[in-house]
Amino acid sequence: MKRWLKIVLLSAGGVFIIVLVVLGWLFVKAAPIGSGYVSKYLCTSTFISKRDPEVVFAEDILPVNPLAKLVSYEIDRDKKTVTSDYLGLFGLTAIYRKECGCSLVLNTTAEKMRAQKLIAPGFAKKRVRRRPDKSWPAGSQGPVDPAKMGLDAGKLKAAVDAAFAEPGPENLRKTRAVLVVYKGKLVAERYAEGFNKNMPLLGWSMSKSVTNALVGILVHGGKLDIKAPVGLSVWQQAGDGREKITLDQLMRMSSGLSFEEVYAPLYDATYMLYGSYGFGAYAAARPLEVAPEAKWHYSSGSANIVAGVVRKAIQKEHPYYYGFIQEALFNKIGMYSAVLEPDSSGTFVGSSYALATPRDWARFGLLYLNDGVWQGQRILPKGWVKYTTTPTPKSERGEYGAMFWLNAGAAGNPKNRRWPNSPTDAFAALGFQEQKVIMIPSKKLALVRFGATTKRDAWNTDEFIVNVIKALP
Repeated sequence: MKRWLKIVLLSAGGVFIIVLVVLGWLFVKAAPIGSGYVSKYLCTSTFISKRDPEVVFAEDILPVNPLAKLVSYEIDRDKKTVTSDYLGLFGLTAIYRKECGCSLVLNTTAEKMRAQKLIAPGFAKKRVRRRPDKSWPAGSQGPVDPAKMGLDAGKLKAAVDAAFAEPGPENLRKTRAVLVVYKGKLVAERYAEGFNKNMPLLGWSMSKSVTNALVGILVHGGKLDIKAPVGLSVWQQAGDGREKITLDQLMRMSSGLSFEEVYAPLYDATYMLYGSYGFGAYAAARPLEVAPEAKWHYSSGSANIVAGVVRKAIQKEHPYYYGFIQEALFNKIGMYSAVLEPDSSGTFVGSSYALATPRDWARFGLLYLNDGVWQGQRILPKGWVKYTTTPTPKSERGEYGAMFWLNAGAAGNPKNRRWPNSPTDAFAALGFQEQKVIMIPSKKLALVRFGATTKRDAWNTDEFIVNVIKALP
């Protein structure tokens, strides 16, 4: 009996040790992601959005990453850096650089990153004091009277109120900004306490749609061909089928590349964002899972490969490529607050790190609502918005175009769509925690919503759209 008891105890002890080793290994993998997330998010919020870091840590970081309770962070406002670690271990630093925002220092040094040639010496981003005597989008005036536009002001207010209302203490929407644009006019605007019209906010995956615009501008200038193979040297050398992948396939998330869009330790998305020097290079190194066009699979990795292609195309003529982005897109449509943050290699993060004020995000939406034309000037190629909003063949519910989400519905069954009660021509730039810019051409509407929604059932986009449409003439 004693012999068997000894065996059982030894076995239990062995299992316990194995469990500890596994948990320790997982912690070692997870900790850098946690400290990286804290450093990057606090850097962006502190130096671009100008928010209180303690509030950001409590309201934005902890609900997303409970392990952050073990994280310590230090903000150096002189050097413009944020460093976070777990009990002195697994520390990661994010640095802020003027005109291009914050980046994690990964597999390089802060000194080398600050020496990167992204912004021309002496370059100053255009900062325009908008005329107070003009309404949005040209000026700084607030919303126009919706009643004078033929809208039901009471119903519009009710729609905005509903967007900010909380379903319950355990299921918070945390809406921070809502804007409604009708027939090119701002007709409703509201912010939560602590937020305002001049605060740049992170769009997360809405950045993919900004990347779409940059591709469009280069196509318009004859610098890119979306139907031609991308031609990455690493793919050409491998000769394993990836050399056939086109820019169109990457934008439509139909490249066939293996990429795990899961934000947890040991997955591609998190390792790319918090462990790799060049995000696009990491994604490009992934093997083919299926042949190009055989499958639709949402991938932030694909968006960052596109960002690398965009950078390379711009730098052929503009070595300091950030200036071109500012002049060719943001300045043209008055998005003066916009920032596209880069990875450690200096390539803008086309998947995740675009910021702008809610009013400037609304300008971006208006550009697409107006078929790529801004105040009479064509910014995007003729037919680009149609291309963008054409459903990708393998997206079963017609829910994805080229770096924009759609509401087209399944082929032969349009009722099977993302927002079943909203118009089928609605399309949107969408981001983590229910950030969104929604365009509805048939209703001449552009809607902007920002928040920190952690539970999916707390926010209902379909309901939001329907509520606003009720106020239309």
